[in-house]
Amino acid sequence: MIEQRFELIEGSTKTINKVVFDDNIHYIQMILNRGEALPEHFSNSWVYMTVLRGRLSIRLGEQDIHTYSKGSLLKIPVNTKMNVSNLDEETLELIVVKAPAPDQKS
Repeated sequence: MIEQRFELIEGSTKTINKVVFDDNIHYIQMILNRGEALPEHFSNSWVYMTVLRGRLSIRLGEQDIHTYSKGSLLKIPVNTKMNVSNLDEETLELIVVKAPAPDQKS
């Protein structure tokens, strides 16, 4: 078999699923329930976020919180301060792609 197969997780439990984490890209599935968030951090690569369900609440840099619904795709530059959370009732599910993959030594 030439291809590799990877699985996404189904459910509503808080999840950070590192689906593909190699030298080419980081492909991460995230599930957050109401009030759950990632720690504030700076992006260590270009980040592409796709909202699969729910509504993403995100503060980038010093701007106000913006919300994005299912079907939205965001492109976020490297070294951007990020606050990612779910402020809504519905479970939030995201696919996060970091490309190129960040240097895993730092």
